[in-house]
Amino acid sequence: MKKMPLAILPLLLASSTAFSAEECGKVTIAEMSWSSATLMASVDNFILRHGYGCDSELLPGDTMATGASMIEKSEPDIAPEMWTNSMKEALEKGVAEKRLRYAGKSLSNGGEEGFWVPAYLVKEDPSLATIEGIRKNAKLFEHPEDPDKSAFYNCPAGWNCQISAGNLFRALKLEDSGFEMIDPGSGAGLSGSIAKAYERKEAWFGYYWSPTSVLGKYEMVKVDFGTGVNEKHHLECITQEECLDPKPGMYPAAEAVTVTTEDFAKRSPEAYQYLATRSYTNKEMNALLAWMEDNQADGQTVMEYIIEEHEDIWTRWMSPERAAKVKAAL
Repeated sequence: MKKMPLAILPLLLASSTAFSAEECGKVTIAEMSWSSATLMASVDNFILRHGYGCDSELLPGDTMATGASMIEKSEPDIAPEMWTNSMKEALEKGVAEKRLRYAGKSLSNGGEEGFWVPAYLVKEDPSLATIEGIRKNAKLFEHPEDPDKSAFYNCPAGWNCQISAGNLFRALKLEDSGFEMIDPGSGAGLSGSIAKAYERKEAWFGYYWSPTSVLGKYEMVKVDFGTGVNEKHHLECITQEECLDPKPGMYPAAEAVTVTTEDFAKRSPEAYQYLATRSYTNKEMNALLAWMEDNQADGQTVMEYIIEEHEDIWTRWMSPERAAKVKAAL
């Protein structure tokens, strides 16, 4: 067998690379404006480009506009973190008409809402992980302005979560135990109240959600109401201002999924399979968002940090051969 002329080798390598890119093709990825979505889009962009040979690029996006564009124009190809509750009917229709596909869960635990207390309180008294324990120890949660009352930190005025948290406050009859709802004034005010309590190792009780940088920095425990979840009542009453007879119930998980166009899924099955596998736990995302905030990192910077420092996360989403390509590219 004759040896291959060296001059031909670069041409073969170039054609192999071109075939790989052609197989995946040009791919557009929506980069939403919030931190976790920016992080996901940046990591997906790098991995699809270098691990799967895609000609990928990021496009600015937001939930409603991106969803509508994907349904009507098949553009962009990928929305890495789509919270379905805000446009569930339109997305379901797009899937039924074979314009869209749900690739998989962006967050394997879904978005979490609840009433929380600092973990150090629960370590001292495990009963504080339950609503009964909270009621019995209401005096622990000192009101910043009224020593005769106990403090429950609600969502800021005008936020949707203020309605649900307020209805659950009534349903759980927390006022009967001496609690009063406190409006923190802003999202920063709410997160700041947790930070302040942690610095002083004080008691804190209120509404919060995950994944967030706050729950990445401060270990919190979600209080168990002992009721389970009644999703129907939650949607039809707890989330509504005119809920006249709210019943206690834990918050149902909010679904955050990766959505692709049907065209992309058919054109690039291996890249689609990566997206179907790729998912972050809330614990992982909380920690990454905390790092992102502490380092004032943009999408590119946090992507490099994840690829370099957290192989344990992203290598589980692909074969060792593809993971080697991603490492080499960085």
